[in-house]
Amino acid sequence: MWRAVPETLARRTGCAALVYSRAGYGWSDPADEPRRPDFMLDEARTVLPALLAKLGLADVILVGHSDGGTIALAYLASGHRARGAIVAAPHVIDEAITWQAIVAQLAQWPDGTLRARLARHHRDADAMFRSWAGVWLAPDFRGWSIAALLPAITVPLLAIQGFDDPCGTMRQIDEIARRAGGPVEIARLERCGHDPFRDQPERTLALAVGFIARLA
Repeated sequence: MWRAVPETLARRTGCAALVYSRAGYGWSDPADEPRRPDFMLDEARTVLPALLAKLGLADVILVGHSDGGTIALAYLASGHRARGAIVAAPHVIDEAITWQAIVAQLAQWPDGTLRARLARHHRDADAMFRSWAGVWLAPDFRGWSIAALLPAITVPLLAIQGFDDPCGTMRQIDEIARRAGGPVEIARLERCGHDPFRDQPERTLALAVGFIARLA
């Protein structure tokens, strides 16, 4: 689904790129158990550190979109090593716009274009989507937040948000800028929805390349 983004970033920066699908996504094996409300924290504190350790990677720059951005932030807040992170349309606080968008997606899922698009990229798109939506729509997920973790992040961040994102507002990156313990660069993109790498590819890639160059 990221198309040529990783390859382009690697070519323009001279960095190698590791691209992986989390359990239940892409062609990775299904998750061992149903998702819990803390699934993003578990990914950040257990799965991602274990993956990087297994591959012997320590000097990394994380790039995450949506839940992946949240996982990157929580990883850094847990004291794990990285040079910095680029987070596009991350979630750090629960907003009504997010779960309202998921309710609409769920209603349209069986015959909608979203299912057709995701089915091209996931072994079991139905299981992936319903598991993910089920967590986000669970009553005990209301009020969810990782805002209290952000002051523990001391490495540089680039936070990108589109003005037309149906799943989140500028409050998400404003919260990062206000609370993070290290330097934060903010990018607010016009004519951009939930996926800046898809909706504004050249602008987003330019921002990412510039940020990585400054870290290097």
